[in-house]
Amino acid sequence: SALYLSRNMDFNMQNLALLLNVVSTCVMVGVIWFVQIVHYPLLAVVPVDSAKAVAAEHQRTTSYVVGPPMAVEGVTTLYLLANAHSSVWWWLPWANAICLAVALGCTVLLSVPRHARMASHPDAQVGRELVLTNWPRTIAWTLCGVFGSLMLWQVVTV
Repeated sequence: SALYLSRNMDFNMQNLALLLNVVSTCVMVGVIWFVQIVHYPLLAVVPVDSAKAVAAEHQRTTSYVVGPPMAVEGVTTLYLLANAHSSVWWWLPWANAICLAVALGCTVLLSVPRHARMASHPDAQVGRELVLTNWPRTIAWTLCGVFGSLMLWQVVTV
């Protein structure tokens, strides 16, 4: 709980960065699982004649939801790499950063091109590809949540 955290964590910059990292990561974990289980499967069944409009609206509105937590997560991940907490296992910030790099790489290299294809030349295959190629991103962000939570647990229980 917040009361437990406030009693057991000094709120210096390291701890604030860690807390912001875990919160933003948990937001992204929730979003990515919603996308994987609900949103992308729906995109796979959107009629081709509606797909362009749906894809354009998806691209327009998704950035409002994922932009802020992704920015916070990215900045705090870099900060935690440079300023590792002494009670955190040395490899956790690195494992977290690698998983975030995988998630962002999959976003740029796999998801964005398929969304662009859906907006320009939609077909049913694109939606199915979005579901399939989103699994590495879903797993990577989930691992970020695990690693971040483990780091927070290590700091709180010192």
